Amino acid sequence: MKDNSGSVQFDIDQNGIGTIKFYHPLSNSLPGELLKKISDNINLASENKQVKVIILKSEGNRAFCGGASFEELINIQNLNEGKIFFSGFANVINACRKCSKIIIGRVQGKAVGGGVGLASAVDYCYATQHSAVKLSELALGIGPFVVGPAVERKIGLSAMSTLAINANKWFDADWALQKGLYAEIFDNNDEMDLAIKKLSNDLSSYSLEAMKKLKKTFWEGTDHWDDLLNKRAEISGSLILSDFSKETIHKIQNK
Repeated sequence: MKDNSGSVQFDIDQNGIGTIKFYHPLSNSLPGELLKKISDNINLASENKQVKVIILKSEGNRAFCGGASFEELINIQNLNEGKIFFSGFANVINACRKCSKIIIGRVQGKAVGGGVGLASAVDYCYATQHSAVKLSELALGIGPFVVGPAVERKIGLSAMSTLAINANKWFDADWALQKGLYAEIFDNNDEMDLAIKKLSNDLSSYSLEAMKKLKKTFWEGTDHWDDLLNKRAEISGSLILSDFSKETIHKIQNK
């Protein structure tokens, strides 16, 4: 039986491939508790000498990640609570950034808001043709402040701005592939999983030190992100307190 509060699992296979899998019954949306578990497990995998490469994935077929938990968003009562919640996404992005291992993303379905941030923060992202993306934050009265740096780093300012401004539009997987968010897309999960297995097995046979140094070069120029994303979390935490945000989320929940 599934836990209605969601779950995060971390497993290591005989080849040193670590898999972090998250689940939430509401389209794999992420409350604060799950965000903490994801970032904690990325940090653990980074430090675990048995782990050679990491796969980040979610359960289900059509939704990779629904972004922030609306239930938690609407219950935020003050700036401190808001900042703490949005810091959860900041911590996951920074965990990916600092991780000593290459992270492969598996995006099997739609990604919204923070889900786009996760797809941007991994080092190599596979997806299916069902994996449309949307940055819906502006329509909620906030903005993609926390995930913005990761998305911009991956697809550039122009494409990130397109997503951020056209906040109600789904951009299909082909668009995301062309912009560089996805490295490859597939017709179905089975084809994608075969490719993930091949790459992860290849990487597990490579030099750990070489991969660690290569990853550092990928993330050059981001040493200030601890401070940057902390400030961005405070911006989002203040905006979510507005009547506009509360009313908009309430309307969506009651549709």
